[in-house]
Amino acid sequence: MPAAPQPDYRDAMSEEFFGYRRDPRWSPLFLALGVSDRDGVTVSSERLRATFGHWSLDTTLDNVTGASITGPHRWYTAVGLRLSMADDGLTFGTNHRRGVCIEFRDRVRRVIGFRDHSSLWVSVADPDGLVAALPGDGTA
Repeated sequence: MPAAPQPDYRDAMSEEFFGYRRDPRWSPLFLALGVSDRDGVTVSSERLRATFGHWSLDTTLDNVTGASITGPHRWYTAVGLRLSMADDGLTFGTNHRRGVCIEFRDRVRRVIGFRDHSSLWVSVADPDGLVAALPGDGTA
């Protein structure tokens, strides 16, 4: 007898919030950027929204093609609000040790810079949980 199809767990999920793991050494920077405990990544059954102080990124969940855990990185490439020097990726970084790179099928509207973004790197406190909550197999 074939196994019953597994339901998509995201259908039953209302919203899941992943806060940032902030390195206290950078508290003055986070204060200047407006980053608080209310900031992080929210995943619902239909949307992904990431906030970082005064900045935010929002896209449909079906625009996420994958996510992977990366790190550690050099602090000057991972902490703060920044663009990747290699591509059009965006960083919402609060530490340099570990984070999640989220890849998009269609670029999302630019948050900073001159081009729309094809990826977002976030340093959430629970990278494994965030990867599990997103579509894909855990490899971006």
